[in-house]
Parts: sequence; structure tokens; C-alpha cells
Amino acid sequence: MKKRTATPAPVSAPAKTKSTVRINKHMADMGLASRREADELITKGLVLVNDKKAVPGMQINPLSDKVTLKGNKQSLVYYAYNKPQGIVTTGAQGDEEDILDVTKFRTAVFPVGRLDKDSRGLILMTNDRRITHRLLDPKFEHEKEYRVTLAKGITNKFIKALEHGMIVDGVRTKSTKITREGDNSFRIILKEGRNRQIRKMVEAAGDQVVNLIRLRIEHIELGNLQAGVHRNLTGLEAKDLLTKLGLK
Repeated sequence: MKKRTATPAPVSAPAKTKSTVRINKHMADMGLASRREADELITKGLVLVNDKKAVPGMQINPLSDKVTLKGNKQSLVYYAYNKPQGIVTTGAQGDEEDILDVTKFRTAVFPVGRLDKDSRGLILMTNDRRITHRLLDPKFEHEKEYRVTLAKGITNKFIKALEHGMIVDGVRTKSTKITREGDNSFRIILKEGRNRQIRKMVEAAGDQVVNLIRLRIEHIELGNLQAGVHRNLTGLEAKDLLTKLGLK
């Protein structure tokens, strides 16, 4: 009678918890690949989690686990761009112009997030798809600062309404910080970024925005950058950004 050889048990994926997601979803959120492409890369052994080969279907913690692709040698670039008023961030239609129509970058890049057509100011341009989810998802609470000019004027009631949060599109906005700069202008720091959020908040408080400019994204400032001009992030700016996003 032949001696039976025990079949090794298959490697199982870690169990799901409240703080974890499937690795293919996380890779899609990061812009590294679609879910199907991610599964193929994992099967081929090209995906590492904390420098170890990923397992199909495994759960990871987006905040603490480091996901990388083997052999991904693309040179990553990061630009600060001052978007002029009237330029569309993405999805230009008809005679509209978007950032890539009016500005020539040496490397193919895309805008991180949006800044509506009527607004101007700082937007990041990059070819590093990892940063999109980490920078824009409200749960990470990364700061974006704006200067807003109103049609009427600022009252204490107006400031309190915006600072404490209000219902916009059926959802309450997060509390925020307002710094008054004049009779009809103020600075506001958001840690979320819904579509046309500031304009909708101001309208809900009974006023209208006549000028809106984004001044800062985390530690990266617009400064004296002229409208329609871009600059490379300094080495320290880029390094600090990736560190804050948990990618270093």
C-alpha cells in the first residue's frame, strides 16, 4: 500500500477587518492598475506588500501597508501649477480648454483632483497615480487652503455657519477654520473636497462667491507663481508630500 503524501494547505488571505481592504481595490484606488490588472500582476508575483509578495485576495491596511510594483522604474515628476480662471481641470467640452491644452509639460501628467472652471490657483500635476487617493480621500484629512471674496459681506453668523458645518447636497460638511481678511474676504481651510463645496457653502449661508483662489495644498504653497505657469516641486517638497501621504 502506497504511503499517502500530505497536500500542503494553500496560502490563505488575511481576514477582513474594519481597517482593511482587498489589495486589488487598494491598487485601483491608488491608480496603480484596474482591479483586473491588479489581480494579474499579483498572480505574476509582481506586487509586493511590505517588500513581500502579495497573495491574491489578501486584505491590507491602506494606512500602514506599503504596496509596490516590481520593476516599476518610471521617473516620477511633481509640479505645482497655477490654474487660471476659465480653464477646466478635466473633461473640457466644446470650446473649453483644459490644463493640458494650454500648458506643455515635458512628461505626460494629470491633475490631482479638480479646481472648478470659475476658480483659480494651486493644483498639483504628476504622473504618480499613487498620490490621488491618499491626497483626496476625506478620511486622510489633508489640508487645502483658499482665499474667498464675497459679493456682500462677512458677519459673525456667516463665519459660525461655515466653521461649524452645514448641510450641502444632503450631507453635513466637516468643521473648518475661517480667518477673516476684510469686510468681504476670508481664508478657509478644508480637509475634504466635494464638488464646488465652498461655493455651495457660501450660497447656503446667503451670499455669493465672486473670487476663489486655492493658496495651499498641505505644505505646498502657491506663493508668487504666475497664472498659467508651473514649477517643479523642490526635492524637499516632494519628499515631505510623499511622507505625509505614507508613501515614503
